[in-house]
Amino acid sequence: MIGLTTAVYLFVYLYAIDQLQVGDGRFGVVIASDPAAMLFRRTFGTFTYEPVALFRLGVVTYLFSFNTVLGLALAALAGVNLGVSYLAWRQPAACGLGSRSAGALAGIPALLSGSACCAPVIVILLGVQLTGGLLLAFELLIPIAVILLLATLLLISRQIDPERAPV
Repeated sequence: MIGLTTAVYLFVYLYAIDQLQVGDGRFGVVIASDPAAMLFRRTFGTFTYEPVALFRLGVVTYLFSFNTVLGLALAALAGVNLGVSYLAWRQPAACGLGSRSAGALAGIPALLSGSACCAPVIVILLGVQLTGGLLLAFELLIPIAVILLLATLLLISRQIDPERAPV
């Protein structure tokens, strides 16, 4: 569950920020002349980085950048949160919850906070015009998502007691 969620989240994240695209049928690899120096070079936003490698894999074109590392960290946090929420739903007694519905509700903060990083990209893709101040606020969504994902994970995981789980 955790691995699948992490993989899907990372795929959607990379596609949303245009680092993963439909390929043109060609194959090849192009690497920047100095990838180590370019890895942390920002492009137009606070949390968007310059690609350092291009992989053409026929049906998929992938641009590797530090965005992939950030996306993987967010995806892993979302995956672990969803895994813990699934545990809370399947075995609410192990998490100190009274019913399965309470366990299912425990996953809502994880899903909401995990989607915060993609909201700016989705809004831009939909063509909604926003003021400069609102776009500036979007730069804070990735750190907010990380903080909320970590807080949710800590709050839920502190309540897990395997000895309370039914056998």
